[in-house]
Amino acid sequence: MELRDKVVVVTGGASGIGGGLCRRFREEGVRGLVIADLNGDSAAALANELDGTGYSLDVRDEAAVAAMVAETEAAFGQIDLFCSNAGILNLDEGDYWATSSPNDVWQRNWEVHVMAHIYAARACLPAMISRGEGYFLHTVSAAGLLTQPYTAAYATTKHAAIGFAESLAITHGDDGVKVSCLCPQAVDTAMLGGTDGGAAGLDGILSPEQVAEAVIEGLREERFLILLISRSSSITSTRRKTTIVGSVACANCVGACAHLHSPDICSRAPRGQTKPLRAGHPQRLLRLLCRVREHHSGGSHSL
Repeated sequence: MELRDKVVVVTGGASGIGGGLCRRFREEGVRGLVIADLNGDSAAALANELDGTGYSLDVRDEAAVAAMVAETEAAFGQIDLFCSNAGILNLDEGDYWATSSPNDVWQRNWEVHVMAHIYAARACLPAMISRGEGYFLHTVSAAGLLTQPYTAAYATTKHAAIGFAESLAITHGDDGVKVSCLCPQAVDTAMLGGTDGGAAGLDGILSPEQVAEAVIEGLREERFLILLISRSSSITSTRRKTTIVGSVACANCVGACAHLHSPDICSRAPRGQTKPLRAGHPQRLLRLLCRVREHHSGGSHSL
């Protein structure tokens, strides 16, 4: 997908990854840029700076999402790319048990990380299917492929977000609808709260600008999985148009392993050495992600 003259909506777009995406999309020459955020004032300020349209939006409100989509389609004629980017993070409470967080925390994570994606797709699909084209970018996280310790509600709902993206891509690929999942490790946003990112930041912390650049290239190549870690090798590989097809956590490697065509090469291992993956790693999920990408964008990768 080339973004010039396209109409793009970004939720959670006033700051962080969303802000980085909006700025980069404007550089690409989009025709319409809609910036939606729970903080309406910040959305309006960035929209004013980027000559876009700002919305105050709670993505948990399906009626509000549908209204924004309808208003955008009325103003610009269509939505070419909808970026479901809004996200939240809650640490497990009490003794950090996986079950420690109360039900309202689980519900809020479910609504923001999963239902918001469904609401957006439900509102956008009719027009996209009618004209035979459209694109969804879902900001997920590497936690959706791996996990994030002590954030059970976050990690679980991020896994669910990938599940919905797979269903959307498989079901509507023949309708001309494409889907990409953005799965970075730690990114320098307010969500990190000035910390080192914990387990997610062991390989370093990405900037929103790096993430946005990877998104531009991922959309151009129409990859289902846009995966990047803060290592020059993985960023360089993306720029060489080498698809990073997955990431798993080895028992012998606390950091993430970026797999460039070989599932055995660990990015933290000494040069020339490999560490075999053990049973229980999400190989089946990664194979499915590769198959989805292969089926819908004509690529070919083995894992």
